[in-house]
Amino acid sequence: MFSISTLTDVVRIPPSLFGTTLKKAAVNILKEKYESMINADLGYIIMILDAKVDEMGKMVAGDGGTFHKVEFEALTFYPKLQEIVQGEIVDITDFGAFVRIGPTDALLHLSQVMDDYLKSDVKSGMILANQSGRTLKVGSALRARITAVSLGKAAAMGKIGITCRQPFLGTDDWIAEEIKKASGDSGEPSKETEEDG
Repeated sequence: MFSISTLTDVVRIPPSLFGTTLKKAAVNILKEKYESMINADLGYIIMILDAKVDEMGKMVAGDGGTFHKVEFEALTFYPKLQEIVQGEIVDITDFGAFVRIGPTDALLHLSQVMDDYLKSDVKSGMILANQSGRTLKVGSALRARITAVSLGKAAAMGKIGITCRQPFLGTDDWIAEEIKKASGDSGEPSKETEEDG
């Protein structure tokens, strides 16, 4: 889930940035420090949006920079368990597919694609279903549910697992087929219509 988080910090403005505005210098420093970072509480910090910098800074003996309190807003993405996400397949492997959701990739393991025997064809970038004939390939858009999230210190890039093995998940074509089945519309004229005509 994307959200805007308000954070506080103290930034050191080096003498080399004294010619720039305080806000611009602070935002640049915050961008270097926080953007593309993973935080266990906030998730993925995508970008710094705005900052309010305390104009009265502090100096430390032996350091030419100034230290300023800053309150800033950051755009974050925290994947939540059971959340439904839209994504695009970016890689096919022997064990499944990697799906781009927001700023990161989630693993769609072969066992989580559908109830069918699947074969992963890495060379052609496809996953093929034996019985249904359905396919997934690099570039396919799909809807999935988040089933596992690990954003702690052990997972440097974070790990996210997703599934399509539930009703109304998968590619748009699969979902359209399920909606037709659920509404009882097989695409063929009913017997009543044939008899009336």
